[in-house]
Amino acid sequence: MSKAPIGSKANPSEFDVLDKLAEDEPYFVIRAHDPLSSALVELHAYIGAGQAGAAHNKLAEIMALTSARAPRPASSPKYRETFAISLAMEQWRDTHGD
Repeated sequence: MSKAPIGSKANPSEFDVLDKLAEDEPYFVIRAHDPLSSALVELHAYIGAGQAGAAHNKLAEIMALTSARAPRPASSPKYRETFAISLAMEQWRDTHGD
């Protein structure tokens, strides 16, 4: 039997934080099911590592992938909730520090 992939529920990453979240700490999950998931995670890694050129290239790749599909309407509840989570994250950091 093969081992579950790293970062899954069955084989969490060494850096997995779900069990460390504060009860009131907002979070956002990107699943492998999302066609942009791997590219978005890679972009996050490049930005965190200070690799601006690679981040720029990955963002261009993401934009090319998304241009092939019709955008989600601004009135979409999922779209609005994503921005609400982003705002909640910013506000949570402001009140809880880094």
